[in-house]
Amino acid sequence: MDAKELKTLKKKNKIKDSKTDYVYYAICAFILFLLAVIIIYPLYYIVIASVSDPSAVVNGEVWLYPIKMTFSGYANLFDRPDVWRGYFNTLLYTVVGTVFNIVLTIPAGWALSRDYLPFRKIIIPLLIITMFFGGGLVPYIAVCTALGLYENPLILIIGGGVSVYNVFMCKSFFQTNVPKEVLEAAQIDGAGEIRTFFDIVLPLAKSIISVMILFYAVGHWNNYIDALIFQVDTEAWPLQTVLKALLETTAGEGEVAAEQFLISKQVQFTSIIIATVPILVLYPMIEKHFGQGVLVGSFK
Repeated sequence: MDAKELKTLKKKNKIKDSKTDYVYYAICAFILFLLAVIIIYPLYYIVIASVSDPSAVVNGEVWLYPIKMTFSGYANLFDRPDVWRGYFNTLLYTVVGTVFNIVLTIPAGWALSRDYLPFRKIIIPLLIITMFFGGGLVPYIAVCTALGLYENPLILIIGGGVSVYNVFMCKSFFQTNVPKEVLEAAQIDGAGEIRTFFDIVLPLAKSIISVMILFYAVGHWNNYIDALIFQVDTEAWPLQTVLKALLETTAGEGEVAAEQFLISKQVQFTSIIIATVPILVLYPMIEKHFGQGVLVGSFK
C-alpha cells in the first residue's frame, strides 16, 4: 500500500494522524531533504564553478553563487578543434555502438526466454559464469589484436558488444511481459519465429529497449580508456579521451605553474558540463519507460 492509498483509507475511515505520525513525517522529510542536498549541491557547485573566476574557486570563495562570472572556460574549450572532433567521434560511437548493442542484446534476451531454445540449460550457466569470472585485460587485448582491432577505431563501437547482465534483464522482461496467449494466437495464424519477434514482441518491448538504450549509450559516451589501451589514433579519440589529455597537458606546464593550475581547474568544471549535458538531454526522452523497464526487467 502506497502513501496515496493509505491517505485515502484514512480519509474514508476518518482516521486522524497522531502526534507520532507527524513526528515520523517530519523526520522522513528532513532525511529526504538532506539526501537531496547531498545529491544536488555537488552538481550545482560544478555549474557555478564553471562560470566563476578560477582564482575564486581555488580560494574557496565560491559556495552559493558565481564569483566574477566568466565564460572563458567554455570559450577556451570550444575554440579547440580537437574538442569538436571528439564530440563528433563520441556521437558517432554512441549512436552506432548503441544500435549494435541493441541488435545483439534484445534478440539474445528473447531467445533465452524461450524454454524450447536448444541447449538453453547449457548456455545460461555459461553466460552466468562470465558475469563473475573474466579472462582479464591482457587476453582481451590479445583477442582483439588477433581480430585486427588494435589501433582500429572500430574497437570503440564493437568492443563489449553485449552485456550479460542486460541480456538477463531482457530475458526476465520477455518472460513476464509477453503473454503466452498472444504468441499462441500468432502461431495459429501461421506466424513464424521471425515474424512473431518483429511484429509482436518488439512492439511490446519499448520500455526495456529504452532502458537498454540508456545503459549502453551512457557506457559509450563515458568510454575513454579503450582509446588509450588500444592506441587508437588521436584523430579518432572520443570526447572523454580528448578532455583527459587536455587536462593532463594543461596541468603539466611548468613555466607558469600558477596560471596553468587555475586554467586546469576551470577546464575541469567546464569539461564536466559539456560532457554531461547530452546525457541529461537524452534521459527525459525515455524517462517514462525507464522505471517500468527496470522494475519489470529486473531479476526475480
